[in-house]
Amino acid sequence: MRKTNKSIPVNHFDDTYNSGMSIEKIFIKNLRSLEELAEVEDIDTIEGIAEAHRHDRHSFYLVEGGTLSMDIDFEHYKIKPSSIMYMHPDQVHRTMEFKNVTVVSLAINNENLHSEYLQLLEDITPVKPLVLKKETFDTIAEAAALFIQLSKRDYNKVYHTLLKDCCNALVGLIIGQYLEQSKPADKLSRFEIVTQSFRKLLDRTFTTVKRPAEYAQQLNLSTPYLNECVRNTTGYSVSYHIQQRVILEAKRLLYHSDRSVKEIATILGYDDYPYFSRLFTKVTGMTPLAFRNKNLD
Repeated sequence: MRKTNKSIPVNHFDDTYNSGMSIEKIFIKNLRSLEELAEVEDIDTIEGIAEAHRHDRHSFYLVEGGTLSMDIDFEHYKIKPSSIMYMHPDQVHRTMEFKNVTVVSLAINNENLHSEYLQLLEDITPVKPLVLKKETFDTIAEAAALFIQLSKRDYNKVYHTLLKDCCNALVGLIIGQYLEQSKPADKLSRFEIVTQSFRKLLDRTFTTVKRPAEYAQQLNLSTPYLNECVRNTTGYSVSYHIQQRVILEAKRLLYHSDRSVKEIATILGYDDYPYFSRLFTKVTGMTPLAFRNKNLD
């Protein structure tokens, strides 16, 4: 039976990482189910990974060997060697299976992340795991290996700065690969720029702002023009994106917590609980409780 919580669990930095950063290489032989966690020797390293959760930091992974399966916001991924992966703090995920995995894990909080990188990560989120050419991956992995060695140096006056620079350098290398897969900002059309701004605003305010006109007002645009930009870029209206963002968060809370539907409606900004229930049913084709029951393990 799937374990439920009052709210979505957040995996916090361990107290040993009081610097707000960590970089390490991990090897995990096999993990095929939550029950097998008890048999894994390095339990402190992977405790809680099979339970859906968020992180309180930005997480980056270099998969050097083996394969692993993950669920990220209701999308399933099988991640192979020579892959990089970025996990935003907002994303709910769980690890389903390991097979002889060797992975470099990098974690860094907002305070230590370069502001330029933080903005770029907000721009590209959400992203999928990305398989790189072997030469490219090997170059990044070699840099990571050097940074791991440097991170093990005895503490001294420059330790924190050195670790911060190493982590940010690796973040920059990973972001660079994702940016190569996307269109450069200076190549974006006006419609795409407006849509990008709308998506950022939506992610910050979807629990309180529900009407397209309110988004248009905050972006200093007319509602018809905002709709034109978003529809031209994505194929869907502003209202559709608002609904989808609300429903995604509703699914997260229904699946990963034991809050009542009424509580979830309130969290998402709906005082009219029956209206929220009807909206969820209209968008997903099932009631909130039916969704929760359907997804019980």
